[in-house]
Amino acid sequence: MVDFFNEVMAPFQWLVSVIMLAFHGGLTAIGMPAGSGWTWTLSIIGLVLVIRAALIPVFLAQVRAQRRMRLLQPDLKELQEKYKGKTDQLSRQAMAQEQMALYKKHGTNPFSACLPLLIQAPFFLALFQVLSGISGAAARGEGIGTLTSAQAAQFDASSIFGAPLSASLLHGGGGNQAAVAILAVVMILAMTACQFVTQKLVMARSLVGEDPENPLLRQQKILLYILPVIFGAGGIIFPIGVLIYWTVSNLWTLVQQYLVTRKA
Repeated sequence: MVDFFNEVMAPFQWLVSVIMLAFHGGLTAIGMPAGSGWTWTLSIIGLVLVIRAALIPVFLAQVRAQRRMRLLQPDLKELQEKYKGKTDQLSRQAMAQEQMALYKKHGTNPFSACLPLLIQAPFFLALFQVLSGISGAAARGEGIGTLTSAQAAQFDASSIFGAPLSASLLHGGGGNQAAVAILAVVMILAMTACQFVTQKLVMARSLVGEDPENPLLRQQKILLYILPVIFGAGGIIFPIGVLIYWTVSNLWTLVQQYLVTRKA
């Protein structure tokens, strides 16, 4: 199973490392030091920009799906009234089937808000595998992804604000554990705050005035609190380089949702 997962992730690791190295090569060509942590940090930010720009069509499709979900709400409310108080198995099954028919008719589903996150997940996992494996690869004198052994060693030795990019709260840091802890906590707070405010904007735009018993409203409230918890808990094991990726990505999402909310 592990071998199969690694085979599935190999193309994503290759793509993630190719994009990072392309930005790294461009930055060194204009005079930035190849071994600088800031050069590698900007390379990671460049990776975010490429992936998120590629996901703009998916985001626009998500916005359209959310609009269709709003139009669907009167029909859903009518359906809930129809089956109100009916708790037998046949009624519950009939209600679920009619709900699915409504979603199909309107060309949407209650999980459309999660689509960009799901699509981005393989790239995030690939970056996590590359950056968390760099120290081991460097120690063995090996490369990882498309990084050569020299580039892996170079990345492993790089840092910003005294915190190695390959270190995390739980692993690595050496004598710089305090710097790692401070930078990691700041970015975990930043990325969870961005996620929380983004979800608030989504709810304010699409669910204002809705019935508290609305299933879509309940789903959005769950996402409002669950996603920041997931990001916060995961941040403990994420290398600093991955935290940079996720913080910038969440900031992009926040700005993107803010612009959409303003135009609504």
